[in-house]
Formats: sequence, C-alpha cells, structure tokens
Amino acid sequence: MSTTTQSPSTRRDAQGKAPLSDRTRAERRLGWMLAGPAFLVMLLVTMYPIVQALWDSLFSYRLTAPDDRSFVFLQNYWTVLTDPVFLRDLGVTVLITVVTVAVELVLGFALALVMNNVIKSFRGVVRTAILVPYGIITVVSAFAWFYAFDINTGYVNNWFGWLPIIGPDFNWFGQGWSSLIVIMASEIWKTTPFISLLLLAGLAQVPGELNEAAKVDGAGWWQRMYKVTLPSMKAAIMVAVVFRALDAFRIFDNIFIMTNGQYGTETLSLLAYRTSITRLEIGLGSAVSVILFICVLLIAFVAMKVFKVDLAGGKG
Repeated sequence: MSTTTQSPSTRRDAQGKAPLSDRTRAERRLGWMLAGPAFLVMLLVTMYPIVQALWDSLFSYRLTAPDDRSFVFLQNYWTVLTDPVFLRDLGVTVLITVVTVAVELVLGFALALVMNNVIKSFRGVVRTAILVPYGIITVVSAFAWFYAFDINTGYVNNWFGWLPIIGPDFNWFGQGWSSLIVIMASEIWKTTPFISLLLLAGLAQVPGELNEAAKVDGAGWWQRMYKVTLPSMKAAIMVAVVFRALDAFRIFDNIFIMTNGQYGTETLSLLAYRTSITRLEIGLGSAVSVILFICVLLIAFVAMKVFKVDLAGGKG
C-alpha cells in the first residue's frame, strides 16, 4: 500500500484553506508594525468621544446645573425616541439621504462615463473641471447657494421668473419644500464629483475583453452596460453608496447656514447640536448623537448585505 505526501504549499487546514507562507506572515507583521501606531492613535481619538457620549447619555445632565446630575439609564433614549420632533427630523434626514444619494449616483455615473471616454488630450482638463465643486469648502458652497436663492440678494428668481411657480417675489426659504429643494440641490452639486471619481475607478476595473466579446456577440450598449459593466463595478458602486449615504445622513452645514432648521428642515445632526449646545442638555444631546451613530452603522451594515461584495478579496 503506497502513501502520498503533500508539500507544504498544497496542504490544507481543517477549513480547506492553504497555510500562510513564511513570507506572507512576515509581510503581515511588517504591515501591523508600520500601521499599528497610527491605527491605535486613530482608535483612541475616535473611540473616546463615542464612549464619552454613550456614558453621558445615561445621565440627566445639564451644563447650567452641573451638580444636579443623576443616573437615569435608558430614560433619555426613551424620551428622544418618543418625541415627535425626533421622528420628524429622522424623516427629513432619510428623505435627504435617499434623494441625494440616488441622484448623485446617476449623475456621477454619467460623469464617470464622460471622463472615461473623453479624448486623452483633454482628459485632465475635463476631470479637473468636473472635480472643482468637490474642492470647495462646504460652508463656502452653502453660503453661495444661499445668496443665489435668497429673495433679496439672489439672482435665481430673475433668471427663472418665467416659470409658473417662480416669480420675482418667490421666497425659496419661506417654506419647507422649497428649502429642501435648495438644500438637496446644493448637496448634489457639491458631492456628485466625489461619486463620479469613485465610479471612474470602478470603470477602470471593467475588463475590456468582456465588452469586446459582448459586442461581437451582438449585444447592444444597454445590454453591455447591464450585463458586463455594472456587475464588474459592483464593489465601486457599493463603496460610493456607503460613503455618500453615511455623509448625507450626517448633513449639518448646508441646513445650518440656509435655514437653521426652520420650516421642518431640521435633521438629526442639527437636533443633536441644538439639544447639546443651545439647550445645554448634555444627556439628551448625547442620546441623540448615539442614536445617530447607530443609524449610520445600520446603513453601512444594510449596504454590505445588499451588495454582497467581498472588498478584502476584490481587486483595485
């Protein structure tokens, strides 16, 4: 009876995975040695505010009465979650997130196609021009949009006064729906270049051979886009959606500058600011912040489950 032996490279462990080589282990150790200190510093800087907010949310605590501090456990969370203002602000936050991310994904993909297919001699100029809005500071962008739509200093009403709804005296910031339109438009204008940049990286990962093969088989442009391009860009699309959704859900600057939360435009970030900074309710404000943090984690978790992309094993 003969026996066979396996080389170290072909041996498998109990889970069916090949053992790591000595070189791979050495590279991993080197990676942790180089990135470990920075990772620990970032972890401490990030975790300390989170832990402090979680701790403060368990107390009834006002800065105007620092000695009157009592442990209430989850009472602050119950107060926040049953408050109609919180539910309204949550709805506004979700609305802004869904609309802006959806529009930015479509526009960003269109811009990515333009940047990917433009003539090489003009490629740098086109990409720079498209990315200009993303390079502007958010506060500066918000003020620019505010002054453009303001009833006293704006020029939008003069340019589009011929439309049925818009007139010289139309106050964009006088009601909730028109204020949200301006806020979402400013968000879309500002961050669509970021989406296009991520999707452009995804387009670079699409194998050209597959497109050529599909074209030879008679597939049209839409069929190649649906069957070849989009599936190959799944990881890039997921990263773009997750990053932008997390950012949109925490929107603060544009609303604070344009409406300051009036006319039903307040979001969860602005609610946390008002509760903690304006009203000095540290306990309730910390509870709102923790709930906002949990919502952000849920968004990331749901996106990962929906797209089902293994970023660790992907390319690019």
